[in-house]
Amino acid sequence: MGSFNTSFRQSFFLVGFSDFPQLELLLSVLISIFYSLTLFGNSTIIILSQLDARLQKPMYFFLCHLSFLDLCYTTSIVPQLLINLQGYDRTISYGGCVAQLFLFLALATTESVLLVVMAFDRYAAVCRPLHYTTIMHPVLCLSLAIVSWVGGFLNSLIQTSLMMVVPLCGHRLNHFFCEIPSLMKLACEDTEGTEAKMFVVRVVFLIFPITLILSSYANIAQAVLKTKSMAGCKKALGTCGSHLVVVSMFYGAAMYTYLQPKGTYSESKGKFVALFYIIVTPMLNPLIYTLRNKDVKGALWKVLGRASDL
Repeated sequence: MGSFNTSFRQSFFLVGFSDFPQLELLLSVLISIFYSLTLFGNSTIIILSQLDARLQKPMYFFLCHLSFLDLCYTTSIVPQLLINLQGYDRTISYGGCVAQLFLFLALATTESVLLVVMAFDRYAAVCRPLHYTTIMHPVLCLSLAIVSWVGGFLNSLIQTSLMMVVPLCGHRLNHFFCEIPSLMKLACEDTEGTEAKMFVVRVVFLIFPITLILSSYANIAQAVLKTKSMAGCKKALGTCGSHLVVVSMFYGAAMYTYLQPKGTYSESKGKFVALFYIIVTPMLNPLIYTLRNKDVKGALWKVLGRASDL
């Protein structure tokens, strides 16, 4: 028996996808490609937003934060996953596990709150267009971004602290990184009380945000239906459509993983769901925003034009 707070000299064995050996080579190639696209796409959005004046708007300010979050939390997991898939080292120290758990929860929760902020920004743009610049003042934008980051790290501090005092039996973790549902499977004693506390925190950072987002888009849909301009409808749908795609992917996977009781959680399915929100969603975010957004595409072509002139 050991626990996070007493066994830092020991380590976990990450099973990863070793129970699917026929998939390891394919996964290694696909994940390497997706990770490279994630690094390139999200870095491009951050660079473009700094170089083009058309992207000096609240929407792109928050999009920069989203891209930075995707870069950070994929990087906290993927390099070790690739090493795991190649069979070089499938272990992680207790200290490394705590650090990985804390960082991943902090960044993922920050994204959860940030998506609410982005929904509010779209609500203000569509439903209050005449007052948009007044509502989304730079000071408010910065404050909302800070709240997102503070909320994410606060949630992570609470959940990681609760996890660290849980006694653990065994060191074979049936996952490719340290995630709470899999760690809870190693608990030596009844964790009903701890899980109840964690569930309350998860509801605050999952159910509450998605409720606010759906409310924002319900108001947006109502405003769009009232307008008689087809051009206005298309603009509103184009602006908000990409955000809705991101929201559905992110929250769907997160709720599947974190709102299930420990007894019904499938570790095998959980690994593939985790791949979706750790690898696929961060890679798709830049594509969704650049393919559906004229400003971003215009900025990209402008930068490419400058590069070709040089």
